[in-house]
Amino acid sequence: MSVHCNGPTTRARGDAPRDALSREDWPGLALAVAFCELAGIVPGIVTREDVAALNERETVDPDVAPPGRVVPLVWNVLFALMGVALYLVWRDAGDTPEGKVAVGFFSAQLGLNVAWSFVVFGSRARNTYLVGFAMIVPLLLAVAVTVVAFARVSLRAALLLVPYLAWVSFATVLCYRGWRLNR
Repeated sequence: MSVHCNGPTTRARGDAPRDALSREDWPGLALAVAFCELAGIVPGIVTREDVAALNERETVDPDVAPPGRVVPLVWNVLFALMGVALYLVWRDAGDTPEGKVAVGFFSAQLGLNVAWSFVVFGSRARNTYLVGFAMIVPLLLAVAVTVVAFARVSLRAALLLVPYLAWVSFATVLCYRGWRLNR
């Protein structure tokens, strides 16, 4: 067992995590970021027509809803941060039990995120906010668990997920308020 700035971690290779990214990291980092960005882009492309139909519905949006043009920009940044965090955990501890658990939780929350997008934006339900709220609560819990699992491997990676946790928390409140307004 080695001890480093991120806490104790069992390592198969016996090496401590590196603090800085090197040129050797760029291909893996780019792949991890691209993977996460695709998880956000693909549902948007597939549900594009459904989103347009959703925008034409007569629903009342919560007063705290951000402008529609802001949301994709925020998600692009969040998916990039998720990719960097994933890469750091995979690079530093991907072959350890803690790393495998962390990557497993990350995969689960990313799957829930993608499912949320497909179900909510592809939904023909009368109250899309209710559908969104029902699906986002498990996503919020999965993101919180992922942050904890990442913190056990890399504090830096966990901190990179905090804006994502904050945004999903905000989206949970938004879905709840939208559901209440449109009952």
